[in-house]
Amino acid sequence: MVIRRLEERDVEAVSILNGTAFSMPWLPKDFLHLVQDPNSLYYVAEEDGRIVASLGVTNVLSEGNINNVVVAEAYRGKGIATRMMDILFQEGDELGIVDYTLEVRVSNKPAIALYEKLGFVSEGIRPRFYGRPVEDAMIMWRRKR
Repeated sequence: MVIRRLEERDVEAVSILNGTAFSMPWLPKDFLHLVQDPNSLYYVAEEDGRIVASLGVTNVLSEGNINNVVVAEAYRGKGIATRMMDILFQEGDELGIVDYTLEVRVSNKPAIALYEKLGFVSEGIRPRFYGRPVEDAMIMWRRKR
């Protein structure tokens, strides 16, 4: 398993992977923007030439907005997201990110447990944040300050 930065050649595969996990996935052009954005760090996990996980963060005034955390179903529960998040935190810190935030469906108990293990805490709810199906989002933060 290789964890590396997202490259332009990966955007189609990452978009397809996101389509397997999210009801409103980003398009390849959205991921291409992340490749080109100096304030974004986006990673993929690759095994045997296949993208099996991805996640990213965008730095906005020292706050890292984490988005699109997805691991292919056959690879879940193997610690891939944890390893990827550790790399994201290390490189995000070097980019000047102090605090990290994300939204997660309130029903996504495995993801919430992972984020709590990584030091995130719930700080609120965004009502009806998600569509297809409509669901609230839990706002989680990992703060250093």
